[in-house]
Amino acid sequence: MEAYVWLGLSRAAILLIPFRRIAPLLGRTMTITPDYELPDMTRPLQISWAVRTAARFTPWESKCLAQAMSARIMLKRRGYPTTLYLGLAKKADNELSAHAWLRCGSRILTGGLGHGRFTVISTFGDLT
Repeated sequence: MEAYVWLGLSRAAILLIPFRRIAPLLGRTMTITPDYELPDMTRPLQISWAVRTAARFTPWESKCLAQAMSARIMLKRRGYPTTLYLGLAKKADNELSAHAWLRCGSRILTGGLGHGRFTVISTFGDLT
């Protein structure tokens, strides 16, 4: 239920608030957290599953950025360090495609599918 609520609030923020006002809430710009395996990934993996599962059942669009923002908030509330990545890739028709994903420790928790084809344009790290 918590993931569902955060997905709704994240989607509303994306639609209603300019990104320049959202960005400071995502973490420190152009900062990344350490990329190592955390001793206990049970809670982060549960949150990842909850966000990805809830996103399939929302009546609104809950794509990569809303999922990354929601998981980040849930993990931050529990004291886990995260890095939110924003990336761009060029499509075959020369249009740009954007993607967001969230990493905690060495694990990508949301948006991991296909993230490797995107060039990172910004990171938002949050140490706690």
